[in-house]
Amino acid sequence: MDELADLFPGFGQMHVETPAGRIFVRLGGKGPPLLLLHGYPQTHVMWHRVAPALADHFSLVIADLPGYGRSDIPETDTNHTPYTKRAMGNAMVAVMEKLGHAKFCLAGHDRGGRVAYRLALDHPDKVERVAVLDILPTYDYWATLNRISALRIYHWTFLAQPSPVPEKLISADPEGYFGPVFAAGFDARAVSHYLTALHDPRRVKALCEDYRAGAYQDFDHDKADLDRKRQIAVPLHVIWGSKGIASGATASPIETWKRWATTVTGEAVAAGHFMCEENPRATESALLGFLQS
Repeated sequence: MDELADLFPGFGQMHVETPAGRIFVRLGGKGPPLLLLHGYPQTHVMWHRVAPALADHFSLVIADLPGYGRSDIPETDTNHTPYTKRAMGNAMVAVMEKLGHAKFCLAGHDRGGRVAYRLALDHPDKVERVAVLDILPTYDYWATLNRISALRIYHWTFLAQPSPVPEKLISADPEGYFGPVFAAGFDARAVSHYLTALHDPRRVKALCEDYRAGAYQDFDHDKADLDRKRQIAVPLHVIWGSKGIASGATASPIETWKRWATTVTGEAVAAGHFMCEENPRATESALLGFLQS
């Protein structure tokens, strides 16, 4: 991947050893620590358009999730345990501790948003504020899935199918499968990063394991918290694209998240699901407005 464009000029980079293997991170900026987590089917590179503005106010740690980008690929098991959001969240806590950050702010998009809210539930002493971008809780998606929502998030059921069916179908033509996802508003250099990683069949398997974990253990972890009325205790801000996935729900994203956190605020930005690349100025403004309040 060394021949790919560096979209984080002035930022450092390193691998951090964790129980989940080595996690690749970009480091830059000044101020209190802020951990940024990417979504599917991207890597840490998805933050390249908003990172400069955030770096003026925060010390950024921009990570590749386990199995994605340049991070190590954990060996899976029959329960998909290494790819649960609990396991990924534990890996991110280990990263931040290794970097000397006992507490930090946190923002995650898509799958990274799921790691973010699970981390906030499991490690309330580590998180000061958490922002989730264009998601609703995993439990709510599965519990309310119907004909229309299933068509909107068809990849949830496809990627969660038993191995190796989705892996084989995707790896036969990764650009044909993922290319349309990156059709509008993306920097071609960033797309090269994403597709390079997605040409690796091991990483395709990892993202399928991510979704299999979502259909089983992640759902169970969410349900257990909901049944116990256990909520995120720190301020949570939900940012959704006006044409994104979370905007298609029957209830307002803010109303949905109020079941999961004690203090919820939120706002829409004029974008689809991939708001950091489609409308970076509005997205960075929404993040800074919350994180600095």
